[in-house]
Amino acid sequence: MLSMERTRKLEIATASVRKFAQVGSTSRAANLLTKFRAADIVVIVEGLGSTDRLGVWKGLRELDSRLASDVLTEMPDKLATSILTQLSPSDVGAVLRSVPVDDAAHLVSLLPDELVDDLREDEDQEKTISPELAGHLAYAEETAGRLMTTNLLALPEQMTVGEATRSLQERADQFEMVFYLYVVDDRRHLVGVLSLRQLLLNPSSTPLRRIMADDVIRVRTHADQEEVAQMIARYNLLAVPVVDDENRLVGLITVDDAIDVLREEATEDIYALAGVAVEERIGGSPIRSIRLRLPWIYVNLLTATLSVTVIHLFEGTIAEVVALATLMPIASGMGGNAATQALTVVVRGLAMGEMSGTSNARVLAKEVIVGLGLGVGAGLAGALIAAWWFGNPVLGLLLGLALLVNMIVAAVAGTAVPLGLRGLGLDPAAGASVFVTACTDMTGFAAFLGLATMFLSYLK
Repeated sequence: MLSMERTRKLEIATASVRKFAQVGSTSRAANLLTKFRAADIVVIVEGLGSTDRLGVWKGLRELDSRLASDVLTEMPDKLATSILTQLSPSDVGAVLRSVPVDDAAHLVSLLPDELVDDLREDEDQEKTISPELAGHLAYAEETAGRLMTTNLLALPEQMTVGEATRSLQERADQFEMVFYLYVVDDRRHLVGVLSLRQLLLNPSSTPLRRIMADDVIRVRTHADQEEVAQMIARYNLLAVPVVDDENRLVGLITVDDAIDVLREEATEDIYALAGVAVEERIGGSPIRSIRLRLPWIYVNLLTATLSVTVIHLFEGTIAEVVALATLMPIASGMGGNAATQALTVVVRGLAMGEMSGTSNARVLAKEVIVGLGLGVGAGLAGALIAAWWFGNPVLGLLLGLALLVNMIVAAVAGTAVPLGLRGLGLDPAAGASVFVTACTDMTGFAAFLGLATMFLSYLK
């Protein structure tokens, strides 16, 4: 979260840049932007209109092409795409050559297929996708191979500490991260790792193979990027090496990339739980938000209609005991709350890699026990309230039993739905709350009104 002082500073800068752009003075706007970091410039550019954004970014590129490219890599995908698609193929090629290969691969993934084809097929070396980038793009999206950078320092195992130190001093500015030094054999197989501290504390004649750790945490090129990010977080790493199927060192994934992945995945899960499209942003247009949210509202309307159908089946019972209509929301709503709690815990566990196939049954059993405990607690409280309010112990008992049943169903639904979605190869969070809530609504209404129908003579 930005501090109030920094937020205010960016607001003032946004207003100034907007004024410069509106009068056509993009050079002055760009000159102001050069005083900010790339991430802050993104915030400022997001506050501009679409036409002004492109003009200001082009002005920044004329002043500082590297900074302009860095800004592009920091932008949300939709915003970066809107700028890239308005550039010529030669300009896009120049941008791709000016950023690290992993960032370039991500930018290419945002481009329309026809533009990518143009970049691949153009014979002009100033426009084509480089062989290194083409190799990067051969890996599937959202894998370690696509996320990694190939700009890393690998040292031969026969090298001494002194030789490694000199190599590092001569070439450190060429590499993205040198906190860890990876050691390879003559076929570039990853055989060890050591830190800068070890390099400083050992005699210069010491071979690297004697001080390196050979138990290196590594990932394969085809590993899912979310699993990689979780591994970096779990072991508190600054980076993790990427190897191919033959254990050859091919790349490196740094902690900043892992943070980006975890943030993206968390955003997707939060949005999916609420049935909101991941591309929606708080500063977007109302029309776009309506278009993105309306499909899930229709799904919710359908599930709500199913719940109302359950109520319709018991219209006669409700007509005879009007108090049932007052208490029905309690029977369904409490189950919905319990289901959301279970759903949140399970989706979070899946997202963080804390659940495997063998633990699913254990998690489900645990949530059922929790649901039973919540049902007993909420059922007793609900029964006492209903009995006191309407002066009818039987009515209170029926509400308590309905709450007990629905809490257990809520636990099962809140656990089984995301697990089932994952089993089908779908996002466990995708709209799960809509289906789980529908399940608890129907169960709550059916249990409470069904019991009331069975014991109707005691309620009149």
